[in-house]
Amino acid sequence: MKLQLVAPRQGAVWVRKGFQVFARQPLGFASLFAACLFVFLLLGLVPFVGTIALLVLPPAGSLLFMIASRRAGEGQSAMPGAIVDLVTAGKSRLLPLLKLGLAYAAATFLVFWLAGVLDGGALESFLESLPDAKTTPEAAAARVADPRLQLGLVLRLVFAGALSIPFWHAPALVFWGEQGWAKSLFFSSVALWRNKGAFAVYGLVWMALWMLLLAIVSIGVGVFGPQRFTLVATPLTLVFSTIFYASLWFTFADCFAPSDPVAASEHDDVDPTDSLTKGSS
Repeated sequence: MKLQLVAPRQGAVWVRKGFQVFARQPLGFASLFAACLFVFLLLGLVPFVGTIALLVLPPAGSLLFMIASRRAGEGQSAMPGAIVDLVTAGKSRLLPLLKLGLAYAAATFLVFWLAGVLDGGALESFLESLPDAKTTPEAAAARVADPRLQLGLVLRLVFAGALSIPFWHAPALVFWGEQGWAKSLFFSSVALWRNKGAFAVYGLVWMALWMLLLAIVSIGVGVFGPQRFTLVATPLTLVFSTIFYASLWFTFADCFAPSDPVAASEHDDVDPTDSLTKGSS
């Protein structure tokens, strides 16, 4: 596939298209998110093997939403079509995707282990103390004020952000570009670097939207009470998360195009990036 450069303002367009494609099939995307969440919760109940699977599956999960967004943009069903497309992709695509998942699991374990070493295990110790009934509010407050705990949180956020760069486009490059897992990581990193302006805008818009959501939730809790407003806040948060994943396809569709001119023209005909922008500037 051929790398393309996009203007920084395109980052905001990706967010808008995520909302648009979700509006086309809200139940389809919601059911896909619910299915993924159910699988993750189920795996969380399985000791050791389930934990490993949880670390391996995120690249496949993000790819499912990309497939769903592409299908919805073409007027096809997002669900269960996305799952069918992924499962029937063939060994040439699924095997590199599995290798990509294993690489993600190994990298996640490595960076979080490193964060634990650098913060002296403060965050892990704090999390282990939370279920303890003997932990007093004063003791919990003292732990929260611990600079090592704050360092651990910052390190994990920074490491998670850095880890997302090579894995952002990698599942799509494996699936549509038929690239190897290592090559896909390299070109994903190059694409994000070359289009860093657009991704910076994309990240800032999503950050602003999440802060707006947090403000709405805070006001709602103050007006209606935590118990009542939870019934609204929880599904609202899930919808926002679903829309974020629905927007991932557009970041890939703008940054990469088929190298074959014939395939590129066919791609342009069915690309939801185009169909969703008809009549807009």
